[in-house]
Amino acid sequence: MQYKKLGQTGLDVSPICIGCMGFGDPSRGHPTWAIGDAASRPIIRHALEAGINFFDTANLYSQGTSEETLGKALKEYANRDNVVIATKLFAPMRTGANAMGLSRKAIMTEIDHSLRRLGTDYIDLYQIHRRDQTTPWEETLEALHDLVKMGKVRYLGASSMMAWEFSKARHLQKTNGWAAFVSMQDNYNLLAREEEREMIPLCADEGVQTIVYSPLARGRLARPWGATSAREQAEPYAAKVFSSASDQAIIEAVTAVAAERGVSQAQIALAWLMRNPVVCAPIVGALKTSHIDEAIAALSITLSDEEAQRLESAYTPRTDIQGISDPKILARMAAESGVRTASA
Repeated sequence: MQYKKLGQTGLDVSPICIGCMGFGDPSRGHPTWAIGDAASRPIIRHALEAGINFFDTANLYSQGTSEETLGKALKEYANRDNVVIATKLFAPMRTGANAMGLSRKAIMTEIDHSLRRLGTDYIDLYQIHRRDQTTPWEETLEALHDLVKMGKVRYLGASSMMAWEFSKARHLQKTNGWAAFVSMQDNYNLLAREEEREMIPLCADEGVQTIVYSPLARGRLARPWGATSAREQAEPYAAKVFSSASDQAIIEAVTAVAAERGVSQAQIALAWLMRNPVVCAPIVGALKTSHIDEAIAALSITLSDEEAQRLESAYTPRTDIQGISDPKILARMAAESGVRTASA
């Protein structure tokens, strides 16, 4: 495994990040497709044995049991100093007031809960899952900076917001001498390229790299057009969103290029992402060891400009992609957490 620096930091990470949303107790998250503790551990071990050292979870995932599963597995199979643990906060983790968000109180509460569940005394990359529209940036950013100074967090990251919001946050961090966001976790793939408008150019200019979630568009890029999956049947969001003629043309192009090269569609979709220098690592939601093997195989594929053009040419702008700080997204996160906020 060839490691790379995360943006302008000195942090060594594998070019593949294992997404842990599917780990933990299925009854507390996604019962139709998530896997439990026993099934998760061999996948984590397989990733470590393959040289992957980068793992992304969140307090929200399966109501904290994803963090617990990851922490126990890493304690057994890895040297803590060699692995990079990324987790996130924002979503509600209990009922009542102050149950969610990025207030100083929420941040100081959730960091300790995540540390306890992960079984570690520090988090390598602590990310805000969404921007908190109800808390001043200054309060959030200073509290995050204090976590770094306390030694509870090594680096800070952000996820899914407007480019101007991310730019404002980093400006405030620089102006006040606070620890700055070093990464952006965003929704980016061949079917969802809206981040190319502003966020990716901003990150390129600022020296920030992205950690891409949903690199296979919830699996749509990994199978032929018309094929479905258990997750898609249980969560029809992706089927409704990725249903246009341009989506079909792109998926068919991925299928064709994969067939010509004798590799899987997933490998082609991931190889396309890796062409972009702003992308540090796609987050692979591996629920089988074969998913990890495919992601690693994609590292050896270099697409030609002609192949990339074939994959990109049918794309049309879209406005239906999840990711920005929208009240509907916040409501969905609350529902997925299994609790109700004070205002719900």
